[in-house]
Parts: sequence; structure tokens; C-alpha cells
Amino acid sequence: MQEFNAATHRIETASSPVALSAASGTGASKPYAAYIGLDVHKETIAVAVAEPGRGEPIYRGEIANTPKKIEKLLAQLSEAYGGGVLLFCYEAGPCGYGLYRQLIGSGHDCQVVAPSLIPKKAGERIKTDRRDALKLARLLRSGDLTAVWIPDQEQERMRDLSRARDDLKAQERKARQQLNAFLLRHGQHWPKGKSRWTPAHEHWLAGLKLDDPWQQVVLQTYIDAERAAGERVAQITDQLMRALPEWSLAPVVDSLVALRGIDKLAAIVLLAELGDISRFDSPKQLMAFLGLVPSEHSSGGRRRQGAITLTGNSHARRMLVESAWSYRFPARQTKHLKAKAVHASPEAKRIAWKAQVRLCGRYRTMTRAGKNTKLVCVAIARELAGFLWDIVRQEMPRLTPAQTPMTRA
Repeated sequence: MQEFNAATHRIETASSPVALSAASGTGASKPYAAYIGLDVHKETIAVAVAEPGRGEPIYRGEIANTPKKIEKLLAQLSEAYGGGVLLFCYEAGPCGYGLYRQLIGSGHDCQVVAPSLIPKKAGERIKTDRRDALKLARLLRSGDLTAVWIPDQEQERMRDLSRARDDLKAQERKARQQLNAFLLRHGQHWPKGKSRWTPAHEHWLAGLKLDDPWQQVVLQTYIDAERAAGERVAQITDQLMRALPEWSLAPVVDSLVALRGIDKLAAIVLLAELGDISRFDSPKQLMAFLGLVPSEHSSGGRRRQGAITLTGNSHARRMLVESAWSYRFPARQTKHLKAKAVHASPEAKRIAWKAQVRLCGRYRTMTRAGKNTKLVCVAIARELAGFLWDIVRQEMPRLTPAQTPMTRA
């Protein structure tokens, strides 16, 4: 089995389409009776059909975005094309994957395509639903669209729980910022050097008294809002942990926590966002998919690289960068690391120790060279993604067929 070697690994470029298509699959690889482009909105779907060959696509109008109307459209198209298999496509967006699952369930094929990778003509200025549907049908037939990876319902459930927790944490941070700003305006502040949001800090907040009774009301409102936000975070975290044992990737979570900087929540976020990471053929593809590789603008014999591309999944990228911060300390096997990796496989522990030795050394070397700590964390996160890929590649074959998640290109 291929193993990630950070010392010899070289990033070629930034936003390689190959890296993105590794997570999905591109184009129409087999003949279909027809190619249907769908411009999907909350209330309506614009439909265009391209038949095999070189003829221009035909616009079939709009239908309501409801399961019954979609079922009726499928019946009409199946009858028109002799019951042959049809290939549909629509752009990834806020409407989710319900339409995709309905089309797949009807016996046809469907691709959900990446909007940012749809080819555009220079000077194209007119955009309508009709034009978008016709364009999708034409490009689908020619194989010029890049599909995104579609999570199954189990995977989507974990991702929804994980993102809900992220949203509630953001609300908690906002509530705390508002409370701190109010206290600062009125000359109240927690002693420097002491940790906030501890039981001692909560006791101090409860004992604060302001001279003006109406300002006291405002203070109590901010305190109550912060506590309520914290309770919501605790509740969703509890629900996330209760859902974990039912997840097919739960054994992989147990192995990922062997990595320094990756606790159970971080492992859940990464796997919930990325799914089966072993679908990437190399760590380089995963790094590019996460937007952690440098952008590039080269011409002739001149090679210029810039900031990271920031493409792909921002939730997973942020989690990796946060985890990279823990590698600022020397490599060592602490009681905490051993305890959290108790259920990890021996191979995962071996890779995790190799990662710790490599990345802790890299962090010290780069900071001593005067590199900005933020840039150092991004560089560490990029290599950490490689070790993450390596552990998942080792662990996925150990899952039983019932545990292995269904993936579809």
C-alpha cells in the first residue's frame, strides 16, 4: 500500500483540476439516450436536452421544483427516448442533493457539478435560466463538466450535525464578544493572565453590580445570552457524540485521534466534510482539494507561486490549520496522547508518531528561519493532510462491507 512520505513529497501546483476531479469524476464516460441540463432554483427547474451527436440542445421549458413534477418529467423523457438511461446534471448549490437522489433512484444517472469549474466564454455577459440549462446540457454531452463528490444520507447527517455545532459555536463567540465589549465600556474587566469562561470567571460575572439599574438589566441579558449559547453548544456536541457509534466511519475516527492536534471532534469534522478520504489517489490531490497548496502563475521558463488557493472545503481546511498549531512543541509521547489513541490501530499510531517527529521538527526549523507563524501553520496543515490521508488509506480496508460508506463519482 502506498505510504505518504513528507520528506520527498513535492507540491507541483495549486488548483489542479485533477485534484478536484479525484473526488468526483468528470464528463460522460458512456453513451446515454440523452443529456439533460437542469438549472435548479428553490421554486422552479429549467430543463434543456442535448441528444447524442452534434446537434444544438433543445430547451423544454420550466417545471415546478417538486417531486411530483420531477417524476412527471422523468416519465415524459423516458417515453421520448425509448426507456433508455438518461444523464442529468445540475450545479451544486443551496438546494442540496434531494433531486440527485430522486434521479438516481429512478434508474438514471446524475452529476452535481462544481459551478466554479464550468467553462465560460470570454465576453459572456447575458445570463438567464434558459441559457444556463442549454449550456449545462451542451457541456454535459461533451464531457466538459467536473462533478463534485456526493455524500450519502448517513454522511450528510453527520456533516449537518458538525456544521450545526460550528454555527452554534459562532453564536457563542459572538455572545462572549458582546458581553466583553459591554463590560469594557463600563470599566469592568477580568484580571489579565487568568482564563476566562471558567467556573471562577462565571462566579465573578454573577457577582458584578453596576450603579445604573437599567445597565444592570443589559448586563444580565448579555450574561444570560452567553450561558444559553454555551448550553446549545453542549447539547449539539452531546448529540454528535451519540450519533458517532452509528456512523460507518467511527472506527476511522478512533484511529485519526492518534494524530497530535486531532481530537475526536476534529476527526469527526474532517471525516464528515471529506468522507472517504481514500478516494483521493494521492495526498497531493487531497491537499489541492483542501486549497492548501500555493497558487501558481508560470510562463515560459519563469515559475511564480503565490498564496494558497483557498479552494475546496473551508471547514476541513480551518480544522487542519487549527490542529497544526499543536506542533509548535517538541515531539513526545505524553499521557494525554497515549490515552486518546487507546483505540487506534498500531499502524495508525506508527504513522501518528512519524507525523509528530516530522511536523514538530518542521515547525521549529521554519520559525527559526523567521517565517511568519501563520504561514508556518498553513505549511504544517498541508503536510498533516498527507498523514491524515495515509491513516485513512490504512484503515478503510479494515472496515466490514456493511461499514464501508457508499461513494458515487
